[in-house]
Amino acid sequence: QVQLVESGGGLVQPGGSLRLSCAASGFTFSSYTMTWVRQAPGKGLEWVSVITRGGATHYGSSVYGRFTVSSDNAKNMVYLQMNNLKPEDTAVYYCNADYQDGLELYDYWGQGTRVTVSS
Repeated sequence: QVQLVESGGGLVQPGGSLRLSCAASGFTFSSYTMTWVRQAPGKGLEWVSVITRGGATHYGSSVYGRFTVSSDNAKNMVYLQMNNLKPEDTAVYYCNADYQDGLELYDYWGQGTRVTVSS
């Protein structure tokens, strides 16, 4: 059974830090591209960061320089270190795993973890 379980969200003051974790199971983690996506209250999904199966990382412009994505293939984990948090980072953060094998796309989502940045 495929599972992605996010954790690490919470309430933090502006300028603070949080580290989100995503635990993956039920699929070959090292073959997948792992993406963090967020949804702020009343808004649509926003792409945050990605780490490819080759280890390349990319970030959205709104988080560039503040967030760092990493993964641990031995533990089937992906992390999002978030520093210098701003109120506009308030959102539910989702972990996504995807892999394409020819015409077959495998795409999985976690349930999300809520981050609130407020004083």
